[in-house]
Amino acid sequence: MLTLRKSQDRGHADHGWLHSYHSFSFAGYYDPLHMGWGNLRVINEDRIAPGTGFGTHGHKDMEIISYVLSGELAHKDSMGNVKAIPPGDVQRMSAGTGVMHSEFNHAQGQTTHFFQIWIEPDRLGVAPGYEQKTFPDAEKRGHLRLVASPDGAQGSVRINADAAMYAGLFDGGETAALPLDPARKAYVHLVRGALDVNGAALKAGDAALLEGDARLELSGGRDAEVIVFDLAA
Repeated sequence: MLTLRKSQDRGHADHGWLHSYHSFSFAGYYDPLHMGWGNLRVINEDRIAPGTGFGTHGHKDMEIISYVLSGELAHKDSMGNVKAIPPGDVQRMSAGTGVMHSEFNHAQGQTTHFFQIWIEPDRLGVAPGYEQKTFPDAEKRGHLRLVASPDGAQGSVRINADAAMYAGLFDGGETAALPLDPARKAYVHLVRGALDVNGAALKAGDAALLEGDARLELSGGRDAEVIVFDLAA
């Protein structure tokens, strides 16, 4: 069964320096019908104004993924990592027993547009960890590229969660299919463009929530970028 979640139905926060769209309940946005999907807890689409960002703050027992679309995200944490995250990179931070970090946009005149994703871990109290990898567009063109998984398969970043994340780029006649376990859940978020997901038409910001399905089929892309999650139910 596919449930369509339209872009305009998401929560929205305008802090001046930050514009954020929340797919699930987060901070001041609360919707008891949208608390997460499987073990996927947060998908925030954030735009950070130049010279601003998230000051140092803490996380615990959560797998956090950053997926940058444009601009650059400057990351600094209590593990000693000081990194720049450009488009095409996927960053994974395992908060585990506790980590402090900050995220800033240091670029002048350029907004940083990125997705912040939280996935509930499969065990608590792990040692904090960090990993960042580049996934070129060529690896995602007309294909669902595995970018995060429990075992780091196919060069993906490794997460401490029973979940997998894929990213793909689709245009024109490009198609892709992914077998699904009907006992699990899947979540498809269209980052940009337009795309047909199991026959349903999605536009930028829309999501498809799937349960009980044995197959995911993507087609009819129009300058589409998509992220897909295979999730524990």
